[in-house]
Amino acid sequence: MIEARALTKRYGEVLAVNSVSFKVERGEVVGFLGPNGAGKTTTMRMLTGFVPPTDGSASIAGHDIFEDPLAARRSVGYLPETPPLYPEMTVTSYLRYVAAIKDVPRARRREAIDRALERCALTQVRGRVIGTLSKGFRQRVGLAQAIVHDPPVLILDEPTVGLDPVQIGEIRGLIRDLASGSGDSQHTVVLSTHIMAEVSAICRRVILINEGHKRVDASLDDLAREGRSLESLFARETGSETPVEAAR
Repeated sequence: MIEARALTKRYGEVLAVNSVSFKVERGEVVGFLGPNGAGKTTTMRMLTGFVPPTDGSASIAGHDIFEDPLAARRSVGYLPETPPLYPEMTVTSYLRYVAAIKDVPRARRREAIDRALERCALTQVRGRVIGTLSKGFRQRVGLAQAIVHDPPVLILDEPTVGLDPVQIGEIRGLIRDLASGSGDSQHTVVLSTHIMAEVSAICRRVILINEGHKRVDASLDDLAREGRSLESLFARETGSETPVEAAR
């Protein structure tokens, strides 16, 4: 569903992402790990079409991001670290607006909005103004806008940042549900995080990058069989003196 081929991004003399390649199959949930500034967000923004690669290419659900960019963008739902919300709008009016700009046919918009509200447990706040919601609910609205057009691929950048433990558990459960569906309701998910517990709780596989280079691409089962913990792997591959946060 996702294939990155030697993705590279330069900003002047700065090489932010250096020839990163990987594949993600349908229904996989992959944790995209790395310290701050490693190139995670830049890679995700290239995959979603928000930033053009300097070199290399990628495809989303079989659509090349250069040769068929509109189809590639329609195939992906993106939740950036700061959700693109309009706080003065109600939840339903905002999702109606997003559905329109994502080309959901007018005849299907109400059904698509109702489905996104239900899947993200937002039905009870559908008429509320977004700015009055808790951060946990606002994050759910961000997820709802990512799935309202029912894309096969979801790319989530730090989806639980700033949430309390209860909200974190709810969002993780929602992400698992999105990936565990069947048929058209099953999503391929790539999520960026630096929290080890996030990966252990949600993901089947981990890709770790540092200084723009891919360092690790392995399943959690393989790591467990080899007796390697995510914390020690992260510390070794990033040169950290101590493992990053193991739980949250």
